[in-house]
Amino acid sequence: MLDNPSESTFAQINKAYNSVFQPGRLSVGLVVPLETYDQSAVPTMDQHLERAKLADDLGFGALWLRDVPFNVPSFGDAGQIYDPFVYLGALAASTQTIALGVASIVLPLRHPAHVAKAAASADAISGGRLLLGVASGDRPEEYPALDMGFDDRGKRFRDAVDYIRAVGRSYPEFENSFGSVSGGIDMLPKPTGARLPLLITGGSRQAPDWVAQNGDGWMTYPRDALSQAKVVADYRRRVADSSPQDKPVMQSLYIDLVDDPDAAPRPIHLGFRSGTSFLRQYLNEIQALGVNHVALNLRFNTADIETTMKRLADEILPDFSS
Repeated sequence: MLDNPSESTFAQINKAYNSVFQPGRLSVGLVVPLETYDQSAVPTMDQHLERAKLADDLGFGALWLRDVPFNVPSFGDAGQIYDPFVYLGALAASTQTIALGVASIVLPLRHPAHVAKAAASADAISGGRLLLGVASGDRPEEYPALDMGFDDRGKRFRDAVDYIRAVGRSYPEFENSFGSVSGGIDMLPKPTGARLPLLITGGSRQAPDWVAQNGDGWMTYPRDALSQAKVVADYRRRVADSSPQDKPVMQSLYIDLVDDPDAAPRPIHLGFRSGTSFLRQYLNEIQALGVNHVALNLRFNTADIETTMKRLADEILPDFSS
């Protein structure tokens, strides 16, 4: 791994990837739905497109949505409710420049041909603004509903990644457990760039070396600084062993932004309640650790959402790349 992350280079893949992920820099995105729904697993989706447009206008780097096929009560979060690829189309038509990410498509529950077709379509319609997070899934209740096995999802995840990569090429010849293409047919549209930018979530039931080698980046969760530094460094070491170019790291973070800018942090689920001063300090810290993007989740935010978004744009975004 390079001693100085700012000296590394990332591949140039599409408009979204190239703008959101910059070596040695942190960009800031938001997780949809952009509303507070701490008392329910199901959001209202009120003003969802208006707030997406506002995020675009304010200069946030990306909007992130999730793949939640079923509302599983034990999971406790139905995400944005709408199918991710349908919603990507709506967001593409409603925004101009902001990157549109999925964190993450549960590959073992979908045929990779459908994922590849839908993702490339969203990428083309949005002008190269798609970031495709992929995962193996963590809600066992969904698998029997789709007549899928839960224990073998790791292998299906690998096969799905290989399939998506293959059909991104012109008239490919390829065969695995999801099917075979003999070179006589082609999938359209093609991605706007060299390929679909695939960001692997967590371990996705794969060996760490496989994750580093086969993804275009890595999505992980917030940790204390020492632990995060270790896992980011380990990922980057494995990337260096398999690739001539570095790859980005992004993480999620739940926040509750209070009125007092100097308010000390208090822990909440996968994040903290604080003022803007501590949030800025934290983001600078993870930037120094090598994190390239943070997706802020406002589900537990107690203040008005539009006001919070504007405070973040005024007081946080100027210090970070977009």
